Amino acid sequence: MAWIYLLVASLFEIAWTFSLKFMDVKKFRAIHWTGFFSKKENWFILAPFAGYILFGLANIVFFSMSMKQIPASTALAVWMGVALIGVKLVDIAVFKESYNGYQLFYMGLILIGIVGLKRNI
Repeated sequence: MAWIYLLVASLFEIAWTFSLKFMDVKKFRAIHWTGFFSKKENWFILAPFAGYILFGLANIVFFSMSMKQIPASTALAVWMGVALIGVKLVDIAVFKESYNGYQLFYMGLILIGIVGLKRNI
C-alpha cells in the first residue's frame, strides 16, 4: 500500500507543479474582494492558488504515509523521479513542448533506477 501512496503523492506533486505554472500573483492582487462573487473570471484567477494549497497538502499527506513503510531515501528518490517524468510527459502531451531522443533515454534511466529501488526493498 505504501507504494500506491507514493505514486499518488507523485501525481499530486505533478498537479502542484502545474498549479504553479498557472499562478498569476499580479492578477490575484488585483482582485477586488468586495465584488469577488460577481465576476466569473475571479474564480479562474483563484483556481491555481487553491490547487497549490490542495495539491501541496495532499502531496505531503500521501508522501508521509508512504514513508512509514518505505525508507526515506528510497521514497524521496522514487517520488521525485516519478514526478519529474510525469511533468515532462505532461509538457510533451498537453503543452506540445519539444523533446528529443536523449531526453527519452535519460527518462528511461530514471525509470530503471526507480524499478531498481523498488525491487531492492
